[in-house]
Amino acid sequence: MRFSVWAPSARRVRVSVDEGVHEMTEGDGGWWHADADGVNYAFLLDDDEKPLPDPRSRWQPHGVHAESRVYDHGEFAWTDDAWHGRQLPGAVLYELHIGTFTEGGTFDAAIDRLDHLVELGITHLELLPVNAFDGTAGWGYDGVLWGAVHEPYGGPDGLKRFVDAAHARGLAVVLDVVYNHLGPSGAYLDKFGPYFAGQNEWGPGLNLDGAGSDEVRRYVVDNALSWLRDFHIDALRLDAVHALLDRRAVHLLEQLAAEVDSLSAALNRPLTLIAESDLNDPRLVTPRERGGFGLHAQWSDDFHHALHVKLTGETTGYYTDFAAPDAVERVLREVFFHADTWSSFRERTHGRPVDTRTVPGHRFLGYLQNHDQIGNRATGDRLSATVPRDRLACGAAILFCSPYTPMVFMGEEWAASTPWQFFASFPDPELAEAVRTGRRREFSRHGWGESDVPDPMDAATVERSRLDWAEPERPGHRDVLELYRALIRLRRERPELADPWVAALRVDAAPDGSWLVLHRGGLRLAVNFGAGPVTLPLGATGSLLAWGEATVDGGAAHLPPDTFVIAETTTPTAVASG
Repeated sequence: MRFSVWAPSARRVRVSVDEGVHEMTEGDGGWWHADADGVNYAFLLDDDEKPLPDPRSRWQPHGVHAESRVYDHGEFAWTDDAWHGRQLPGAVLYELHIGTFTEGGTFDAAIDRLDHLVELGITHLELLPVNAFDGTAGWGYDGVLWGAVHEPYGGPDGLKRFVDAAHARGLAVVLDVVYNHLGPSGAYLDKFGPYFAGQNEWGPGLNLDGAGSDEVRRYVVDNALSWLRDFHIDALRLDAVHALLDRRAVHLLEQLAAEVDSLSAALNRPLTLIAESDLNDPRLVTPRERGGFGLHAQWSDDFHHALHVKLTGETTGYYTDFAAPDAVERVLREVFFHADTWSSFRERTHGRPVDTRTVPGHRFLGYLQNHDQIGNRATGDRLSATVPRDRLACGAAILFCSPYTPMVFMGEEWAASTPWQFFASFPDPELAEAVRTGRRREFSRHGWGESDVPDPMDAATVERSRLDWAEPERPGHRDVLELYRALIRLRRERPELADPWVAALRVDAAPDGSWLVLHRGGLRLAVNFGAGPVTLPLGATGSLLAWGEATVDGGAAHLPPDTFVIAETTTPTAVASG
């Protein structure tokens, strides 16, 4: 078979295949080639005798420092020929980490829990990164071989079995991919060519616009296309795209969006790109024909921050500005809280307004919790650890009645008591200690004692973070699960609740933010966050869903503290057209 590698600065390249070493021939554009028989291989550059894994490796059965193994995508027996994909409008996403979603921590173990997600009403499963990283346990954001699937999860065939099983149940699969940096252990790309250009806060950033960057960009785009084509993935979540430094006229994201759209047309199924961005810039999700990058959606941290402050009362760090009484109202009406407005956390103006008349709300993901907002807390505590159940229910009602695409973090649907903590398992003792001390030092600056911060290298930290699947049937947890099922079902059955046109949404709110009413067509969501009961005239004819002692009587909602009601009326709000 043909072995190829891009190494434009090398004077000599050899490939070690099984027991033999073969000289490679330099071709065009810095690519080297050789024909040889075998399945396990590695490259040797110049006079260095250290074998290096393939930068485009498809399989790393023995870890990121070991040789690569040949993998043929055509050998997997797919059964999803009838699968035609799922579009993003109307979706409900579920973010999960394969290693802690189940006791087994593998793709096959996760398959056994897919029916739970179908019953919940989920449409898209968002997997945290599954690319190869050093060690056995980790979040996945320290990946170094982007095309190889982490072997402890089940390797490439395991991921394909998972995707195949999800599609059989009508579930789309979203994969989190990290192109903004590489992990600290096993990142050999710079030995092959000019892949890197500077550093960001997480590690070496890619050379996207300097000399040799054509092949680097091709490396990224080809990787993305492979997940979608070869693994039948339906969407990619692009991690921290604000850290992709690219000064070209055509940004990497625009190039990627164009090629993904072409692949989508060829495969005849929707393919979706979802960005995580700190920029609050709607150009990311503005179509290319209107001067945008053409991505399909982006996470909305402002939505999370406003609801987090409302539910918890926390106002430190980047939560400070969201203590404004109208913060929740503003993110519901305008998408971004910071939209060319002052950010005290950044000490500058931040963001750009969203034209809600032309940009639909489904392009923005809303959530009460996600892996970052839980795992990057000192103890990895979920909202359910500190927020009363009734208050959590009110937050969930706003999430599922909003015009945005809702996302749930694994276990949130039953108010899981297990934390989700930061963990890694680097075999290098020096690196492991650096991560351990760095984590403790970071939180000590915020008042946490070192002993309060879990050791990320301790296997017990991983075990604490696993979901307890006995909880959904326990009192309290079961009630929350039934609420989530009811809210998602109602969102599906009543199209006005999934209406993505933000401009059509009307929000009435108390001056102090203690209560609010969302107008969704002929439906009203009334929520009371205040300390005392409140009666809100709605023109209601009946209640579709209520929490706690909330009632509808005489056209009005009667709401004790931390309750909500979704009521039907005879006076629908006009729906805006896009």
